Amino acid sequence: MAYDFETVIDRRHTHSMKWDVPEGVLPMWVADMDFPVAPEIREALAARMAHPVYGYSTIPESWHRAYADWWRKRHHFEMDPDGLIFCTGVVPAISSIVRKLTTPNENVLIQTPVYNIFFNSILNNGCRVSECPLVYDGTRYSMDFGDLEVKLADPQTTLMIVCNPHNPVGRIWSRDELARIGRLCTKHHVTVISDEIHCDLTTPGVSYVPFASVNEDCRRCSITCIAPTKAFNLAGLQTAAVYVPDEVLRHKVWRALNTDEVAEPNVLAVTAAEAAFNHGEKWLDALREVIDTHKRHAADVIARDIPGLRAVDSQATYLLWIDVSRITPDASRLAQTLLDEAGLMVSEGGQYGFAGKSFLRWNLACPGSVVNEGLRRLARGVAAFVRH
Repeated sequence: MAYDFETVIDRRHTHSMKWDVPEGVLPMWVADMDFPVAPEIREALAARMAHPVYGYSTIPESWHRAYADWWRKRHHFEMDPDGLIFCTGVVPAISSIVRKLTTPNENVLIQTPVYNIFFNSILNNGCRVSECPLVYDGTRYSMDFGDLEVKLADPQTTLMIVCNPHNPVGRIWSRDELARIGRLCTKHHVTVISDEIHCDLTTPGVSYVPFASVNEDCRRCSITCIAPTKAFNLAGLQTAAVYVPDEVLRHKVWRALNTDEVAEPNVLAVTAAEAAFNHGEKWLDALREVIDTHKRHAADVIARDIPGLRAVDSQATYLLWIDVSRITPDASRLAQTLLDEAGLMVSEGGQYGFAGKSFLRWNLACPGSVVNEGLRRLARGVAAFVRH
């Protein structure tokens, strides 16, 4: 089946958070795709909606099996289906787990620049953010294991959130890197939440390593948050899962999710997840090819036509992380100019931690014609910024 990734769909007036912007503004910020959902998923949802009663739903064994089968086939990881717990989203799960496993004023470690909502999940629960900045050499990012151990060794540090693949920098962490995290966290009695929501959005031919699959240290100390929502553009259906191999830790997480009432599915949540994992593989493979094409094209145009900007090499996500340090140390000013002068809305990197202040995050999950329009606006906005 041929899939359509080129038709531009008008999403205005649909209560879309991404597109609730003034006329003339092109939003390329929040991680939300402008592609139609896979027809196999839409058909499954339509069939469920054809039944006229939309009452309370349960989690069937087929839901557990769909996740386990997908991770075995796509990611070579044998999950125990009993280790999976339904939740309404990765962010609700992370916030709930932080509440359950920490006490106020304890440290939660994150590697910045990183997904900005991690800060909210930590601070809103009375904990302190312990930032371990990634090392950027002008081309790629790596982990600072010396700094990481110092901060994990602090008795006040009880939890670490790992982003794998990493949003926004696009790194897939290697098995060796993840093993070192597992070893250090075990040594210092720190539990790991591994956010793996972007795991299916890797460059074609490249795969990610599930944290819990690496070794016994990683298995025992880990809580993995996963979902079909990012890869299959289903965020509005509120469907995700938490995988906890260790039974004692799993019970704590199960209690947390149920206490916070984020463990019950809406009427479409199970149907959407099962359809994605059971029937969405060909669509996903086609999508990954499209995203890879967009990222390479955008990086080439930026390098050729927009002096002062550099796209960071990316192995995953549909987000482009753009280094603007050669024209400004403060990307927030540039982002505002792009909006004011070119009508282009992107994310300024400072919201992902101080280490991101000279970067922009740009969403390329849209038709090629929109990517090209975004590139034209980016060039125009940068030129206006440099002139001023």
